[in-house]
Amino acid sequence: MADNDVPRRRRDPQRRIEEIVTATERVIATKGIEGLTHRAVAEEAGVPLGATTYHFATREDLIKAALQRAVDRFGAYLDTWTAQRPNLAPEQYAVLLADALMGSFTAEGRGQSVMEFELYLAALRRPELREIADQYTELNIRACAKYTDPVTAAAVAAATNGITLRGLANSRPPTRDDVEAILRRILTPNPALAPATPAETGVDA
Repeated sequence: MADNDVPRRRRDPQRRIEEIVTATERVIATKGIEGLTHRAVAEEAGVPLGATTYHFATREDLIKAALQRAVDRFGAYLDTWTAQRPNLAPEQYAVLLADALMGSFTAEGRGQSVMEFELYLAALRRPELREIADQYTELNIRACAKYTDPVTAAAVAAATNGITLRGLANSRPPTRDDVEAILRRILTPNPALAPATPAETGVDA
C-alpha cells in the first residue's frame, strides 16, 4: 500500500484539550501563574503553538480551564474520601481530617497544593473565575456537613483553607498536633467554656 493510501489517524479534540490543560497545570506548578504563556504550555504538552491558541484563545482561558479541572478533581477526591468514611464521630473526623491536611505539606503533595491554591487565588482579581471558586467552597462545606451541622461545617471548611494556605506560605508548616487541636476546638465542645444560656443564644428555654 502506498504511503498516500494509509488512512490518517483522526485527532481527538477532547484528548488534545485535556493534554493542554494538564500541561497548563504543570507550567503553573513549576513557574507560577506569572510564568504561564501559550508557548510554555505548547512546549510542555508537546503540541504546536497553534493548537493551544485554537482551543484556548487567551491566557485567561487556560487559567479558567485549569481551575475548573482542579475543582472537579477536588470534588471527586472529597466524594471518595467521605464515601470511604461514612460514619465518623467528631473526634474521629478531627483526627482523620488532620491526617489529610498534612498531606499538603509533604514533598509529594506540596507542588500540587501550591498550584491549586494559585489557581483558586487567581479569582481575587478575576471576577470571571469566582463562580468556579464558589464551587470549591461549596464542595468543601458539603463534605464537612456529612459529619456535623451546617454552621460548624462552614467553620471547618474555612479553617482547613486557612491552615493549608498558611502552611504552604509560611517558612514551615504547622505540626500535626497543632492542626488536630484547631479542628478539635471547632468540632467538639470546649470544656473550659460554660454552656450558653437561652438568653445568650436568643432561644427560648
